[in-house]
Amino acid sequence: QVQLVESGGGLVQAGGSLRLSCAASGRTFSSYTMGWFRQAPGKERELVITIGWSGGSTVYVDSVKGRFTISRDNAKNTVYLQMESLKPEDTAVYYCAAEVGGSWEVWGKGTLVTVSS
Repeated sequence: QVQLVESGGGLVQAGGSLRLSCAASGRTFSSYTMGWFRQAPGKERELVITIGWSGGSTVYVDSVKGRFTISRDNAKNTVYLQMESLKPEDTAVYYCAAEVGGSWEVWGKGTLVTVSS
């Protein structure tokens, strides 16, 4: 049983940086693919970036390429999202999730990121 808790969201000016953390409890998640989703006001939730158990990452949103980096520390059961050069359109609730049995089955409650112009 895995429980995910996001932290690190807040208000930041355009061009600034922010690091989100996703802490897992209950068991190790070293064998799971982890991902960050986001949902902007009035928009559907979208998959942003994932990281496999071996550390390889995949970006799914073109606008964040070169700006967002995902990493994981399996010894600490923690996943990070480093966000650079933030833009107002990055404003959203960001969710951490774990892929279990081929589906995104475990979710955090989300953390709000607001980027001011």
